[in-house]
Amino acid sequence: MDEQQVVTGRPVTVTLPTDTSVLVTREFAAAPHPLYRAYTDPALVRRWWSGGTGEVTVAEVDLRVGGRWRFVTAGEGYEVGFHGVYRLLVPGARIVCTEVYEGHPDAEASAALCTYTFQEAGGRTTVGAHTQLRTREDRDAMLDSGMEHGVQAAWELWDRVALALR
Repeated sequence: MDEQQVVTGRPVTVTLPTDTSVLVTREFAAAPHPLYRAYTDPALVRRWWSGGTGEVTVAEVDLRVGGRWRFVTAGEGYEVGFHGVYRLLVPGARIVCTEVYEGHPDAEASAALCTYTFQEAGGRTTVGAHTQLRTREDRDAMLDSGMEHGVQAAWELWDRVALALR
């Protein structure tokens, strides 16, 4: 199946559980294991992480607890990088990792804790991405960055890539 032909059309939902956290959820057409694989395989990450706004120039994954990951997207006049360390990996069910936005002036100190959950029901998967930030200011900066639009575009591609793995 060509992922460019599949349109799942599901919107992301962004909620604010606390003053320092963001929860993004979305229902995916793909099953949990292909979604997990597409999130943790560098070759697959390169196909969706940018949300179609640039090229993923770096996709590094050391998929083990304590292992590091790094994704960088570049486009016309910009480069955006994120990296972190895996704290928990349950294939097809859960990923817990730190996430550092490399453009933050105090990048390492501002590391967020991200928990991704994959819950299957009726042949579809709901992914939840809970990001716990250090301060309310960091949370607000994340929201003001346009992240909702970027996540929407990237997660649509993520679903397409995972569906193509069937």
